[in-house]
Amino acid sequence: MAELGKKYCVYCLAEVSPLRFRCTECQDIELCPECFSAGAEIGHHRRYHGYQLVDGGRFTLWGPEAEGGWTSREEQLLLDAIEQFGFGNWEDMAAHVGASRTPQEVMEHYVSMYIHGNLGKACIPDTIPNRVTDHTCPSGGPLSPSLTTPLPPLDISVAEQQQLGYMPLRDDYEIEYDQDAETLISGLSVNYDDDDVEIELKRAHVDMYVRKLKERQRRKNIARDYNLVPAFLGKDRKEKEKTLKRKITKEEKELRLKLRPLYQFMSCKEFDDLFENMHKEKMLRAKIRELQRYRRNGITKMEESAEYEAARHKREKRKENKNLAGSKRGKEDGKDGEFSAIENLPGFELLSDREKVLCSSLNLSPARYVTVKTIIIKDHLQKRQGIPSKSRLPSYLDKVLKKRILNFLTESGWISRDAS
Repeated sequence: MAELGKKYCVYCLAEVSPLRFRCTECQDIELCPECFSAGAEIGHHRRYHGYQLVDGGRFTLWGPEAEGGWTSREEQLLLDAIEQFGFGNWEDMAAHVGASRTPQEVMEHYVSMYIHGNLGKACIPDTIPNRVTDHTCPSGGPLSPSLTTPLPPLDISVAEQQQLGYMPLRDDYEIEYDQDAETLISGLSVNYDDDDVEIELKRAHVDMYVRKLKERQRRKNIARDYNLVPAFLGKDRKEKEKTLKRKITKEEKELRLKLRPLYQFMSCKEFDDLFENMHKEKMLRAKIRELQRYRRNGITKMEESAEYEAARHKREKRKENKNLAGSKRGKEDGKDGEFSAIENLPGFELLSDREKVLCSSLNLSPARYVTVKTIIIKDHLQKRQGIPSKSRLPSYLDKVLKKRILNFLTESGWISRDAS
C-alpha cells in the first residue's frame, strides 16, 4: 500500500513524491525537476505547456544541509519582501515572511545566501562593467561628485549638535532647507502603461527634486566655506585668524562691501586670496614706481638709494620747518591780513566780521555789498506789507553772488527763509 502512494516521473520513472511539476493541459503528466528543466516532451505534452508546482513550496532550495530549513515558499516571500520594503527593514520583512521567522533570522539568511553565498557571488561582480556616467553636466549633474561625495562632519561637541539638530554620521540636519522637497518623488512609480505626458510629468518632478537638492547642498557649502556654524555658536575662529594677518584698510573694506554679491560664486578662501593678491599687486606697483623714481634721479644701485632717501628726508624736514615758521609769522600779523584786499576800500568799517569774510571770499567791495544788502532788505519789507515791488538789483550782481548773499542774510536773520 505504501508503494501505491508514491508518485513517479512519466519520462524517467524517478520518484517525485517530494516535488513534481504537473502539466495543466495534459492529463496524468507529472515530471521531476530534472526532466522539467531539460524540457522533456512525451506523447502530446510539449515544453511550452502551462505547469503547476505540486508540493506547496515545502521543499528547500539550498538542500537539506542548509541552515534554518527555509522552504521555497518562504524564499519566495522573502524575495517579495526585499522588493517591497527594501534592504534593511528586517522587521517588516519578517512579518511578511511569517510569524515563524524573526528579523534576525531573516537578515542572516538573506545576507549569507543571497549576498555572500554562491548566488550573490554570481550576480554581484566585484567591478561593475559599463558603469553609467553623467556626461551632460559633470560638475553639477545628479551623479556628479558635488552631490554624491560626502563632506566631513562638522567638528562640534555633542551639546552643540543637539542645539543645531545636526546628525554628524549623515551630515544632515533635522530641519533641512525646503524640508518637504522629498514629497515631489515619494509617490512616483514607473508603470509600463504610462503615456508620454505622464512620463514627462514624472521627469519634471525628478528635475525639480534634483534642483532642490542642489540648492540644499549649495547652502551647506556656503555655511562650511564661511564658517557660519562656528560664528553662530560664538566660537569666532575666523576672527582669531584675522588678527594674525595684515590690517585691512578702509578702502579695502569698502571694496569688500561692493563685491559682496560675488560671495555666492566664490568660496571664502578664494575671496580672501583675491584680496590678498590685490594687496600684493598694489605693493608691487608702489615698489616699481619707487624704482622708476630712483632711475629718473640717476640712481642705479640699491646702496645709493639709501643715501638718496636720507638726503630727501632732510630736505623735506627743512621745508616743513620753513613752512611752520612762516605760518607762525602770519598768525602774529593778526587777522587784518586776511582782509588786506578790501580793508582800504570805503565802507569797510561798516561791516561785521562775518560780512568782511563774505566780501573777501566773493571779491566784492564793501560799498557794493552794502548797496545790495539795502535793496534786498527793502524789497523783503515791502513784500511782507503787501506792497508790490520790482527787483532793482545792480547789473554787476550775477546769480551766484545773489544766491550767496541771500543765504548769508537768511542765516544771519535779516530776512526770512520764505523770502529767500
